[in-house]
Amino acid sequence: MIQMPMNLERLLRLYDFTGQTVVITGGTGVLGSEIACALANCGAQLAILDMRLEPGEALLERMGKNAENAALIAVDVLKLDSLRNAAKEVLEKFGKVDCLVNAAGGNQPQATTGPELKFFDLPIDALRWVFDLNILGTILPCQVFGKMMAERGSGIVLNISSMNSFRPLTRIPAYSAAKAGVSNFTQWLAVHMAHEYSPRIRVNAIAPGFFVTNQNRFLLHDRETGNLTARGQSIIAHTPMGRFGDPDDLLGAVLWLLSPASAFVTGTIVPIDGGFSAYSGD
Repeated sequence: MIQMPMNLERLLRLYDFTGQTVVITGGTGVLGSEIACALANCGAQLAILDMRLEPGEALLERMGKNAENAALIAVDVLKLDSLRNAAKEVLEKFGKVDCLVNAAGGNQPQATTGPELKFFDLPIDALRWVFDLNILGTILPCQVFGKMMAERGSGIVLNISSMNSFRPLTRIPAYSAAKAGVSNFTQWLAVHMAHEYSPRIRVNAIAPGFFVTNQNRFLLHDRETGNLTARGQSIIAHTPMGRFGDPDDLLGAVLWLLSPASAFVTGTIVPIDGGFSAYSGD
């Protein structure tokens, strides 16, 4: 049987999130807030979770009238009680959870090697903080909100991995190892949810390349001049598209993976890196 091409109206409906509730951890951060705004413009109901709610007020202003369908909720993604309390608030306001975006993560200078801080001297507390935030900060929200999806028999989880998971970068051992763990966990959870609960629960990840965030800003740009650091110059030289990513460069892949347009996609990590991973040098 020959199937007719999808018509435009049906295609547009695939990206209509009206009535869908999306939980975003790290939702007031650089990447999380951009994802939140895009979903708000597509009609989603948003539970924006973060430890820091102050930036969330500006985020709600950006959303304009769409902010009526958004809630800011304080949460510590490394504490199950905090996540469970947040889940109760989400249910009270929206009644259900359709999607979970795990955007909480990051690095810190104390877990980064350099001329004055060798790998052998990286403090264990800094290493543990970075590793826990990125890997446990992904797993624990999946335990809480993923359970709600398992009970309903449907849902979508989108994790944020990194190109570091494919090709570990210099200087950031804990972050690279943790993001590799996020990719592995994404694939594991995709199989687990489909086998144990429902094939209508999908789990995927995006793997951003080099995007300027609050955590890496001064690794890529000089704090005083704003010019590229040597590291920033090296990254641009090895990125065929010749620039860092903008947060809105993530949105096409994010909306696709959260929508019915990717209904047969699970256990996948999608690189968004301007060609960095494809380039092996001249």
